[in-house]
Amino acid sequence: MPLSDIRVVDLTRILAGPFCSQLLADMGAEVIKVETPSGDPVRDQGVVKHGVSWYFAQFNRNKRSVVLDLYTDEGKETLARLIETADILVENYRPGVLAKMGFDHSRLDRLNPNLIVTSINGYGSTGPYVDRPSFDFIAQAMSGFMSVNGADGGDPMRAAPPMSDLIAGLYAAFGTVTALHARGRIGKGQRVESSLTGGLISMLGYLSAEYFATGAIPKRTGNDHPIVAPYGLFRASDGMVAVAPSNDAFVVRFLDCIGLGQLLERPDYATNERRMQNRPALNQAINETMEKETVDHWIAAINKAGCPCGRVMNLEEVFSDPQVLSQDLVLDVEQPDGSTIRMTGFPVKLSDTPARLRRPVPALGADTEAVLASLGTVSEDRGESA
Repeated sequence: MPLSDIRVVDLTRILAGPFCSQLLADMGAEVIKVETPSGDPVRDQGVVKHGVSWYFAQFNRNKRSVVLDLYTDEGKETLARLIETADILVENYRPGVLAKMGFDHSRLDRLNPNLIVTSINGYGSTGPYVDRPSFDFIAQAMSGFMSVNGADGGDPMRAAPPMSDLIAGLYAAFGTVTALHARGRIGKGQRVESSLTGGLISMLGYLSAEYFATGAIPKRTGNDHPIVAPYGLFRASDGMVAVAPSNDAFVVRFLDCIGLGQLLERPDYATNERRMQNRPALNQAINETMEKETVDHWIAAINKAGCPCGRVMNLEEVFSDPQVLSQDLVLDVEQPDGSTIRMTGFPVKLSDTPARLRRPVPALGADTEAVLASLGTVSEDRGESA
C-alpha cells in the first residue's frame, strides 16, 4: 500500500482530525490513535450498536488505539517516545494548546526533525480569532457558506453533513502527503495546517469569483443554479428529477428532449442571461411538461439525450443502487467479537496500490500494550496512563 512505511501519531478527536488520519490509514499508514482514559468523545455519540458507536466507527477504521494520560509526566514522556518514531503527528487542538502541553515547535524539532506536524483548527493559527473555539456550524456561518444556501427570501441554511470538518480533513490529508513528498527533497519535515473556516471559503470559488468581479453579494437560489438557467429540480408525475444543463449545448439537448426546444427561439429564453431573468416562467413551463411522464421515463430519456440528470434518492436507495455497489462504496467491517459494522467505502481508487480494510474499529486502548512494547515499555495497567 502506498503509505505502508509511514507511522502517524494521531492526537485528534471528534471529526475533522480523525477523518484526516483515517484517509492516511486507508492508504496503508500505521495510525496510532492516542486517546485519553475516557476516549474520543465520539465513542459515546450517535447510534451505539454491538457496543460500538457507528459514528465513531465510520471515521476510525484501520487505526490502533493507545490510551495515554497526557496530564501526567509519564504520559507525556511516552508521547515523546512515540513522536521520535513517527513520520507524522496530527492534532486538532486550538492553536497553542500543544505547546502548553510541552510540545512546542522547538521541542518537536529536537525530538524528530523529520516529523511532519499537521494541525487542524477553526480559523488558522494567526489573526484575531485564534483563541476562539469553533465547530462545523460556526464555520458554515462565518465562511459565507451558510449565506448562499437556502431559498431566496428565506433564512440562511446549513448543509446537513458537517462540511467544514470534512473539507478541513481532506485538505489536511492532502497537505500531509504533499509534505511527505517534499521531505524527500528538502530532507526535513514541516508544518501543515488547515482550518474549518478557510477550507469552506476555498470551496466558494465560483460564487466568490462573481462577487470579486461585480461586488454584488450572491443571492440564495435554493435548488436553482446561481448563474445558469434552466437547472435544478423539476417535477415528474411521481417525483422529482435533478437536471443539470450547465451550458447552452446541454440546454438545447434538455429542452429538445422534453419537447420544449422551440422556447429557445423566443427572445425571453434565447440567451442564458434572458433565461435567468425569466427563470420562474421557464421553470413553470418545464414542470408542466415533465409532469406528464414518470421519473423513470425522464431519467432514461434525458440521459439518452446526453444531458446530466438523476433521481433524488434517499440513503436506502443510494446504498442499494447497483452503481454504488459496483464501486464498493459500502463496507461491512467484521469486529473481533464477530459482529459487523456497515460503513461507506473508499472513494479514491488506485489501480496498483488500492485502499483496503486492514483493521477493525479499535476498542479503547486495545493496542496500548502492543504499541508500548514496541517502544520497550509495557504498561502494567492497560487502562491507565502509560
